[in-house]
Amino acid sequence: MLNPETLFNSNADLIDGQQLRGLPLLAGFTGFVDAGHVVSQVIEEMLTTLDHELVAVFDADQLIDYRSRRPRITFAEDHLADYHPPRLELHRVYDGMGVPFLLLAGFEPDLQWERFISAVTGLVDRFEVPLVSWINSIPMPVPHTRPLGVTVHGNRLDLIEGMNTWRPTAELQASVGHLLELRLIESGHDVVGYVVHVPHYLAEAEYPPAAVTALEYLGASASLVLPTDRLREAGRDVERQIARQVDGSAEVSGVVSTLEKRFDERAGSAERRSLLVKDNSELADADEIGAAVEAYLASPQAADESEQLLEEDRKAGDLADPADSGTEGDDSPSR
Repeated sequence: MLNPETLFNSNADLIDGQQLRGLPLLAGFTGFVDAGHVVSQVIEEMLTTLDHELVAVFDADQLIDYRSRRPRITFAEDHLADYHPPRLELHRVYDGMGVPFLLLAGFEPDLQWERFISAVTGLVDRFEVPLVSWINSIPMPVPHTRPLGVTVHGNRLDLIEGMNTWRPTAELQASVGHLLELRLIESGHDVVGYVVHVPHYLAEAEYPPAAVTALEYLGASASLVLPTDRLREAGRDVERQIARQVDGSAEVSGVVSTLEKRFDERAGSAERRSLLVKDNSELADADEIGAAVEAYLASPQAADESEQLLEEDRKAGDLADPADSGTEGDDSPSR
């Protein structure tokens, strides 16, 4: 294998400093399924909304098959412009409270997976990353009128147990994220992955509620305040558009009703962990959520800074309206 460190160029002002050590790493790769364009929306939202600094840039020419995944370029009347090269970058990002974390985001490599993963593992070792959290999304036969499900995997049992709505055993096509998780666990690192379930009939379109779900799980896993307000508002607009389309077609309405019935039958017997759902499966109101959070913060598991994080979260209104949270009520992450 060629030297993995030659796969990327780094920011000399940051790469050797102590300020990157001990930060959690969030990751997302576009190009593999990405139902509802969840990963794309999450990356764009974080890099558009949050302050960030470039740490390293991976060499696309060594990792991309351009003929199978051609970049976009604009023909403007009589000339070419606005070439959009594929990018895979590592950033230091600051969450809504100014807490730093690392974000590895961009295209999924077509080539040299093991070399790329060796490079990432080397960076994880170098920065003493305590936890790697990554996201993916898949189409599922579920209705948009029910809370979104999430499959959680990895080796952090405290972040996994009681969270899954779907626990299959299946052989599937691998992504670089899957292999990265496997290799990181083999080398002794903590990893958790989240697969958001997107209604299959919305998989080809941007579906903001699924991106909100992904951000909530990533934020909960790493104790970060990640931006969701704009995506929540966009999600409400999308939901209204979908409702009009469903109301206008008896056939579509019938399909959704069938999916709802199947979902409710399956969910009725499932036991899952959540701060947003009561024992009777009803969504908790703001006071009940606050009480649950306060009880958790009083527990030995809660770090001292969690109380400050929650207070800022409340001020931002992230927990003010559980009906608009976009997550599966009985699947939402506990903080």
